[in-house]
Amino acid sequence: MRKILLTILLALPLLGFAQEKTKVACIGNSVTYGYGHKEPKVTSYPTQLQQMLGEKYDVRNFGYSGATLLSKGHRPYINLNEYKAALEFAPDIAVIHLGLNDTDPRNWPNYRDEFYDDYINIIKALREANPDVEVYVCQMTPIFHWHRRFKSGTRDWYWQIQELIPAIAEWDNFEIINLSRYLYNRPDLMPDALHPDAEGAGIIARQVYSAITDDFGGLSLPAIYSDNMVIQRGKPFIVKGTANSGSEVTVKLDRNKIKAVANNQGEWEVAFAPMKADGKSHTMTVECGKEKITYSNIAVGEVWLCSGQSNMAFMVKESSHIEQSLANIQGKDIRLYDMKPRVITNNIEWDSLDLVKLNRHDYYLPTSWQLQDKQNVSDFSAVAYHFGAMLADSLGVPVGLICNAVGGAPAEAYIDRKTLEFHPVLVDILYNWRGNDMIQDWCRGRASKNIAKSTNNLQRHPYEPCFLYETGIMPIASYPIKGAIWYQGESNAHNVELHEIIFPTLIDSWRKTWNDAEMPFYFVQLSSINRPSWPHFRDSQRRMANEIPNCDFAVSSDKGHPTDVHPKEKAPVGERLARLALNQTYDMCHVVQHGPTPVRAKAVKGKIIIEFCNAKELKTSDGNALRGLEIGGKVGSFKTVANEQIKFEGNCIIIKEASADRVRYAWKPYTGANLVNETGLPASTFELEVETE
Repeated sequence: MRKILLTILLALPLLGFAQEKTKVACIGNSVTYGYGHKEPKVTSYPTQLQQMLGEKYDVRNFGYSGATLLSKGHRPYINLNEYKAALEFAPDIAVIHLGLNDTDPRNWPNYRDEFYDDYINIIKALREANPDVEVYVCQMTPIFHWHRRFKSGTRDWYWQIQELIPAIAEWDNFEIINLSRYLYNRPDLMPDALHPDAEGAGIIARQVYSAITDDFGGLSLPAIYSDNMVIQRGKPFIVKGTANSGSEVTVKLDRNKIKAVANNQGEWEVAFAPMKADGKSHTMTVECGKEKITYSNIAVGEVWLCSGQSNMAFMVKESSHIEQSLANIQGKDIRLYDMKPRVITNNIEWDSLDLVKLNRHDYYLPTSWQLQDKQNVSDFSAVAYHFGAMLADSLGVPVGLICNAVGGAPAEAYIDRKTLEFHPVLVDILYNWRGNDMIQDWCRGRASKNIAKSTNNLQRHPYEPCFLYETGIMPIASYPIKGAIWYQGESNAHNVELHEIIFPTLIDSWRKTWNDAEMPFYFVQLSSINRPSWPHFRDSQRRMANEIPNCDFAVSSDKGHPTDVHPKEKAPVGERLARLALNQTYDMCHVVQHGPTPVRAKAVKGKIIIEFCNAKELKTSDGNALRGLEIGGKVGSFKTVANEQIKFEGNCIIIKEASADRVRYAWKPYTGANLVNETGLPASTFELEVETE
């Protein structure tokens, strides 16, 4: 209807008639009004929308601060002069953004059942003023956690209203504009947690402009789609992007063709049937009108996300296995999507241009899928590359590795905002994050150093909760993957108990993002270094791996360094992760996945017997006596077990002439513990209670 109307209006001058402007009414509350702006008449979103639409439109601002949609709310919009003026304006287009103030405890708890009807009545009144009015129903701009009533009700009521608005749009097939879409990840634009600043108003104006004109910038796809990409075999291949609303998009993968139409948000998506790894080179084209994008040399194989902090980011050229790594290039098809940070979190102050880019989520440098060569392998994650090389060698298919690790990053930075907002404990990690001792003090200090030149109190940083999810996970979330490997924990080792909440929350967040509740997640247990909390942390990681489904860990404590948090022996670590994937994900049961794994400790006739699985034979890695075994009482200190008391018997350690309530192994920050199984794989740090028979 709108396009027909615009065509008629554009033709009127040719017929000798004066062209009337299309009248646009922006109906809303303080966000529409431009509250908090120095000059709302200059920077409010309706003013910026007028500039975008041009002289053929007449855009009016009918926003009023504090207005509620509810007719029984504390300041009903229908009782205001702005509402009467909007009806008198008889708009051709009405953009309604109401509901934020209805989250007030005076309103939603009492009158929520009337919200739907009150909304529809406003629309009916607009239709009485102009039967041809075109209505746009807006999902609300976000309310952030530092709003004074966030946890006391606003958070919950906000989302209840947000989820009701689509039902209002369905009343007569109105178009929805989701104003939270681009602002939910931009808290830096919301100084008081509620009102977007001028830049935020510009984002709203651009969305409304696109909805009115159907102009979403033409055909575009996320950067994760590129030449040389690897399609995950055995899963539907999802291809999605944006295009002008209503335009037809044709995606052709070899001889298979699927068409889609961009919706009123400019979004489109197609799904190709699962493919097999066939060793062939595939081509994909995406066309929309005269626009065409071609992707060539596509492979089908296995795709893994490789993430975490500096020990995952640690490059092949920095490791002690450079020659072995480069030799792996031969005879394997490994493809790399290497997301390098724009600025490294060294102990320096970043310049103002980089700080602005961070706020706008321009943190990772532009990249594309690359075929392996000496240069890009040298610059890639050593752990990830050796993981991928072992998979490629064992599976005989192309392997795609996506790496977005960031040095020093805490785990909470990789969790999505909504998950944190609704978590009963982790919601508090969002508050004043650089002064919040839920976050490691080193992370807070380094972040403060990096952003010292910023004048924005809400300046973003990669260590901020949610930030690496928003910049590193969301851009690739549409791309099907097999699973994830993770090497992180150094920046969360200050609080073992809190990490036991953060870590499973992160895994759950990612599994929801990829809509795969069973997505494999394999991680590296922290190495060994002289940091007091690390034995407890390693044991916590061991226990969590047993509790979280489809999750397991690789031991690295035997490859540590007493003073260097970045040990250089990365090849064995990557290969241990690959063993987990080959055994558990790819059902290669002959691949030994673990070193000796403690099952139980029990007291029997003056002896303590520690039973292990994943071991037919116990031995030491260097042929010397066992190191690192201790026994202790219910409370108090432990003592080292004397060598003459220890005996290996099959898959058991027998401690002779001993009585204890607890037994533990490798319980030193930097450990020389040396227990392995018949394949040479090491045992983890552990502590067990001794069962009495």
